[in-house]
Amino acid sequence: MHTIGTVELWVVFGAIVLIALAVDFLILRASGAHKVSFREAAIWSAGWIGLALLFNLGLWWWLDQQAGRVVANDIALEFLTGYVVEKALAIDNIFVFLLIFARFRVSPELQQRALMVGILGAIVLRALLILIGAALIARFHWILYLFGIFLVYTGIKMARAPNEEADFEGNPLMRWMRRHLRLTDRYHGTALSIVDNGVRYFTPMFVVMALIAVTDVIFAVDSIPAIFAITEDPFIVLTSNVFAVLGLRALFFLLAGMADRFHLLNYGLAATLVFIGIKMLIVDVWKVPVGLSLIVVALCIGTSMLASHLVRRREQRGA
Repeated sequence: MHTIGTVELWVVFGAIVLIALAVDFLILRASGAHKVSFREAAIWSAGWIGLALLFNLGLWWWLDQQAGRVVANDIALEFLTGYVVEKALAIDNIFVFLLIFARFRVSPELQQRALMVGILGAIVLRALLILIGAALIARFHWILYLFGIFLVYTGIKMARAPNEEADFEGNPLMRWMRRHLRLTDRYHGTALSIVDNGVRYFTPMFVVMALIAVTDVIFAVDSIPAIFAITEDPFIVLTSNVFAVLGLRALFFLLAGMADRFHLLNYGLAATLVFIGIKMLIVDVWKVPVGLSLIVVALCIGTSMLASHLVRRREQRGA
C-alpha cells in the first residue's frame, strides 16, 4: 500500500489531533453547558478550517524538502480537494443531526456534549473504514468501479428525493437498543445512564450520541469512496477526513439556524457525488486533474447555495 505517510508524519498528525481535541474538550468543560451563539460557532469554524490549512501548509513544506516542489504541490492539492469534498458532504450530516435533536428534544445546552462524544466515535469508525477501503483498493483495483457506480447511484437517488427524512424508529440501531437496553425518556443532564433501584437505565443522551456516531458512519459510506476518487493515499484520505469531521460540531451550530436557507443544497451534493462517481469510472481512460475536480466541486456546492438564496428571496418578495 503506497503512502507518503512516514512514521514521523503519522506521529505529528496524531499529536495535532489529540491536542486539538483536548483543547476543545477543556474549553467546552470550562464554558459549561450553554447555547452556542452564531459568533462563537463562526470563530470555532474559522479555527478548525485554519488548523486544517496550516496542516496542509506544513505538509507541503515537508514534502517540498523531501520529494520536491512538484510532488508537494500535487499532494497539497489532493489534501485540499479531499478536505473540501468531505466538508461539503458533512453538511448533509448536519441536517440529519438537526432531525435527531428535534426528535429527541435535545436542549441547545446539551447539544454540544452530544456532538462532541458522537464525533469522537465517528472519527474512530471512519478510520477503520478508511484503512479497510485502502487495503481493498490496493489489492483489488476493480473496487474503484464499484465505488463509482455506488456514488452515481447515490447521487441520482439524492437528487430524486432531496428532502427525504430519516426514519429513526426503523433504524436498526434504534430497534436493537429498544430490545436489549433499558431506556428512559427523561434526561439527567449529560449523564448517559442512571441507576434506579439497582437497575441501570440508559438516557436519551446515550441514544442521541449513538445515533450521531452511527449516522456519521452511514454518510461516510458515501464520502469515503468519494475521496478515494481524488487520492488513494491512506494518509491523505484519513487526514483530510479527520480534519473535516473535527470541525463538524462548530459547523453544526454555524448552519443550524440557516438550514432552511439552503434547501437546494442537496442537489449540489448530488451533482458532486455523480461527478466523482463518473471520475472513478473513467479513471483508467482519463484521470481528471485534481485542480479541475476542486473547481467542479466548488461550483456544484456554490451554485446550489446561491440558487437557494435567490429562490428564497424571490419567494419572500412574492409573499
